[in-house]
Amino acid sequence: MGKHGAAHIVWDWNGTLFHDNDAIIGATNAAFAELGLEPLTLERYRALYCVPVPKFYERLMGRLPTDAEWQVMDETFHRYYAEHRTACALTDGVPALLAEWGSAGRSQSILSMYGHDELVPLVRGFGIEPHFIRVDGRTGPSGGSKAEHMVRHVDALAGAFTGVKPSRVVVIGDAADDALAARHVGARAVLYTGGSHSRASLEQVGVPVVDSLEEAVEEAERLAA
Repeated sequence: MGKHGAAHIVWDWNGTLFHDNDAIIGATNAAFAELGLEPLTLERYRALYCVPVPKFYERLMGRLPTDAEWQVMDETFHRYYAEHRTACALTDGVPALLAEWGSAGRSQSILSMYGHDELVPLVRGFGIEPHFIRVDGRTGPSGGSKAEHMVRHVDALAGAFTGVKPSRVVVIGDAADDALAARHVGARAVLYTGGSHSRASLEQVGVPVVDSLEEAVEEAERLAA
């Protein structure tokens, strides 16, 4: 089957293609320390994490952070994360999965809430950029949800690559927000348990949940058939 009739995968980056759990937890705890909050374990983080991120902080603080608190925590998080992401790598098997999907005549792209100017050189540095017809990171302030970004991403795909329709798109991510963003544009979603959410929290969303990216790709192919 050629590209114009095949499934298209929209990959999430953080926690999905990029295995950055250690940097995320470290950055979150550095941000919490600014407000005197107790550090989180990975298990507690994955049980409570949600977007928009201020709602996640509300779950831990018992209230939404003030604008001043949010600014301090957000700046601390991004500063720490930028320092420690260099020790992180792609999720096991990613280069082969991307190559196999493309060699079968199918297309793929990245949509991330990570800042666009940081995302693109990071993807390029791993040597995987040629596998994607688009790489889109967040533009504008952090802290929002993915749905509106997904609308622009899918519109751009349709404009630049005739045949990529929402009904043929499958989003693969590690967060409930990925599934909600997919639903917002009429696409499907598969959620991966190796990132920011626990399996229990992902299973509440009502889409397929898998434990490996290999399984995610197989499920994406089935969903788009």
